[in-house]
Amino acid sequence: MSSPRNAEPLPFPKLPTGIEDFDIIAEGGLPRGRTTLIGGTAGSGKTIFAAQFLASAIQQGESGVFVTFEESPDELSRNLAAFGWDVPQWERDGKWAYVDGSPDEDATEVVGEFDLSAMLVRITRALEATGARRVSIDSVNALFSRLPQPERLRAELYRVSRALRDLGVTTIVTSERTDDYGEVSRHGIEEFVADNVVLLRNTLHEERRRRTVEIVKFRGTNHQRGEFPFTIAAERGVVVLPLSAMQLTQRSSEERVTSGVEGLDEMLGGGYFRDSVILLSGATGAGKTLTVTHFIDGGHRAGDRSLLFAFEESREQLIRNARGWGVDFETMEREGSLKIIPVYPHAMPIEDHLLRMRWAIEEFRPNRVVVDSLSALERISSMRSFREFILGLTSMLKHRETAGMLTSTATSISGGPSVTEKHISTLTDTILLLRYVETFGQLKRGLLVLKMRGSAHDTSIREYTIDGNGMHLGEPFRNTSGILSGNITHMGHDDASTVASGESA
Repeated sequence: MSSPRNAEPLPFPKLPTGIEDFDIIAEGGLPRGRTTLIGGTAGSGKTIFAAQFLASAIQQGESGVFVTFEESPDELSRNLAAFGWDVPQWERDGKWAYVDGSPDEDATEVVGEFDLSAMLVRITRALEATGARRVSIDSVNALFSRLPQPERLRAELYRVSRALRDLGVTTIVTSERTDDYGEVSRHGIEEFVADNVVLLRNTLHEERRRRTVEIVKFRGTNHQRGEFPFTIAAERGVVVLPLSAMQLTQRSSEERVTSGVEGLDEMLGGGYFRDSVILLSGATGAGKTLTVTHFIDGGHRAGDRSLLFAFEESREQLIRNARGWGVDFETMEREGSLKIIPVYPHAMPIEDHLLRMRWAIEEFRPNRVVVDSLSALERISSMRSFREFILGLTSMLKHRETAGMLTSTATSISGGPSVTEKHISTLTDTILLLRYVETFGQLKRGLLVLKMRGSAHDTSIREYTIDGNGMHLGEPFRNTSGILSGNITHMGHDDASTVASGESA
């Protein structure tokens, strides 16, 4: 008996690619037994994607066939070795097979009727020899540039695609594009060979390169919509950063952790929450590095492990500064409770910074993470990339229930919100502001807990001093207004009393 016409359709089976986090946006992987077109401009990562699709399978005990129409097998193997993929050894083990269709320098021009029958036979034999169920074909544009009769070639490619589908093989076909936001492929082959289309982009914006991946269509199955940033890492190949696909599913901790400053813990109602992301904003010299030092030292005394990503100061400079306040970072490092990772911001794109930070967090497994400073990273990226970085970092910390402190430099000595602060404030749980306060010819410092989710906190602006023992919180500023705006005015006792009584009313 046939099922009703309106019965719930069965989910289309998917094959995990093994490409890091691509399967998240693909909601399980590529549709199994079908052909996926990987389109992209030159240098977008198409060949690496196609090779990684096979390499990840081989590392899981499977096998694959790579059909090359551009580079020779020897050239490809040398290039892929940079990612730790030992293709020659896999060939010897019968796990990887090349079907070489790369151009022969001594070959004469092809004339007359052309078909891919011989190539299909070679692919079929390679599949039988390896037992593979994955094929990567790179790149079909080489055929169009070498052979006449494009209509005939499209028909032949369609025939190959149908034959591989009949064999139950999941296939990737790469194709070059002329424009990152133009036609899907240069020769319009997607409608002939592909059930699915994935686009890789490597766009230039404000003198900075940005790589993204977009799944345009998966026939008969779901996937995440939109562009997602990715990078190409020497250690792993293509790594997707599925920032927009993250969900708010993390738990919320009720545990409090110390800031390292007794008076600040009182202002915070007992300390930060264990999974808080704290934004620390202040002008240069206001005490951001000192506040970070107290945060790390407080964690050390409580038995926590801290990881410090430094983008503005060297490890030696941070150790010297901490020593000046009576905190011994070197001993913490030897004991394993602290790890300092200094990185020059311009050394890599911001997506690569996020990736390496994720790996470091996974390896060191800290209870506290400090990023000093976000302003240095903001300068090397577009605003969209920077906000995606913040989203990825804060989500990572929250899912691991890790306390994170992120510093930001105010745009002026008197304070005022920075560009960084505007784009991260909604993603943080706690915001601390450090401000200079000029009072009758003296320059003082003030601290305010501007925001703290889920907890009552002191809303006064407290004066603090700095000496050889660190930060000391004093009394609130009573007769001063305009500290946050930078337009400071001083009131007489009667004026201050009037304002205070109005607030209490």
